[in-house]
Amino acid sequence: MQHNKILILDFGSQYTQLIARRVRELNIYSEIHPFNKVPTDLDQYKAIILSGSPMSVRSEDAFHVDLNEIRGKKPLLGVCYGAQYLAHFHGGEVGASSTREYGRANLSFVENDLFLEGIEAGSQVWMSHSDTIKQLPENGMLLASTHDVKNAAYKIQGESTYAIQFHPEVYHSTDGKQLLENFLIKIANVTPDWTPDSFVEETVDQLQKQIGEDRVVLGLSGGVDSSVAAMLLHKAIGKNLYCIFVNNGLLRKDEYTQVLKQYEGMGLNVKGVDASARFMVALKGLSDPELKRKAIGRVFIEVFDDEAHEVKNVTWLAQGTIYPDVIESVSATGGPSATIKSHHNVGGLPDFMKLKIVEPLKALFKDEVRRVGKSMGMAAELLGRHPFPGPGLAIRILGDITPEKVSILQEVDAVFINNLKKWDLYDKVWQAGAILLPVNSVGVMGDERTYEKCVALRAVESTDGMTADWVNLPYEFLQATSNEIINKVKGVNRVVYDISSKPPATIEWE
Repeated sequence: MQHNKILILDFGSQYTQLIARRVRELNIYSEIHPFNKVPTDLDQYKAIILSGSPMSVRSEDAFHVDLNEIRGKKPLLGVCYGAQYLAHFHGGEVGASSTREYGRANLSFVENDLFLEGIEAGSQVWMSHSDTIKQLPENGMLLASTHDVKNAAYKIQGESTYAIQFHPEVYHSTDGKQLLENFLIKIANVTPDWTPDSFVEETVDQLQKQIGEDRVVLGLSGGVDSSVAAMLLHKAIGKNLYCIFVNNGLLRKDEYTQVLKQYEGMGLNVKGVDASARFMVALKGLSDPELKRKAIGRVFIEVFDDEAHEVKNVTWLAQGTIYPDVIESVSATGGPSATIKSHHNVGGLPDFMKLKIVEPLKALFKDEVRRVGKSMGMAAELLGRHPFPGPGLAIRILGDITPEKVSILQEVDAVFINNLKKWDLYDKVWQAGAILLPVNSVGVMGDERTYEKCVALRAVESTDGMTADWVNLPYEFLQATSNEIINKVKGVNRVVYDISSKPPATIEWE
């Protein structure tokens, strides 16, 4: 089935992925492409959206896009930089803003137009720009204003071209979803046909055609992405999927046995490999976070490769790569959305693993992966699991790694996570974990003076991990958890709670 598709041209905005996700929440498939790599076959797209950008249209280095095959031929929506671009280079004028145009604002004037149907004066929008549109482009018609921004929204008469100086994709624009729905469904006449069920059906069919009778090997991590990828492949090729779950000795307490048991119940063909000792040897004496990551990555590949060779006639390596990994690994503009990180799933394959790659989830965002898993009947407990870093507890133990430190942190982490579940807080948190600090401090236990470890607890709320806020956990919960950790875990006499947001801090400490 050929889906209705929306093309988002990325000018490097930190919000571009959010636009794609908001569009998909309307059950409409969207793709992000760099502004300077416009797909040649535009017939496959029903509408085009131009993203925001950290760049100014007034700069000599302004990002330019060829709109000859788009404007007037396809419904077009310019967001922020996109709106300013359509004005500045098509008969209007953009200048430096005299007032600060960042943060919440309210629409003070809204024209009666299909584009703004259901949106009234007073509606809150999110501004994020230092330039402002002083004069509309040729044939431009004003559609909305705020107190400080006269040309907050406009359309170009005689074509389906619309532009807004605010960001409808962010949570703070209260009617943002309505505006996107008006543009895509009412103006561009896009049929919302992108659903988890249709994705499963089409992906299974596609995998069967792509793989045929070949054998596939997949490294399971116990996380959401690799588990959903495994189930899709299992549906498509059954016994020809060989899953390998490596215990690096840095998993959570009892996680190795629990996850293996969970996979058994899903009917997957899984082999567990306990390589803890091998990882501990490789990590001995390493304190630098990057060296620790590299050592873990190297040993994982060696162990995985050894096990993959045990399976005869393997042709494919499956990976749980998801769409943000793909976007972030293709440097488009040099802007912030482009090279945030070079992701370990993409292009990180060693030369000696000469296998073809299959990535069933590479078109999905994290929340979509969960919805697809749910539509296949996967357990809510597995789908609701918090993200867990690939290097595991190694990057939550600051300094060198020893079996004793791993054991202490596993016990602390188990108390914290179990209490979150017990207090019905686990699902309200996006990610939580404990960090073992390279700090000893004085304490008193009974009548004795102690000099023991300090641990930090971390819990954040986020939608995609790109930004995150610390969670305001109840004092009673923190008090009970701290008491339990100090009383139960030998070697710890102090517990602190991390109240830093991302940015400027990161979610993990290393």
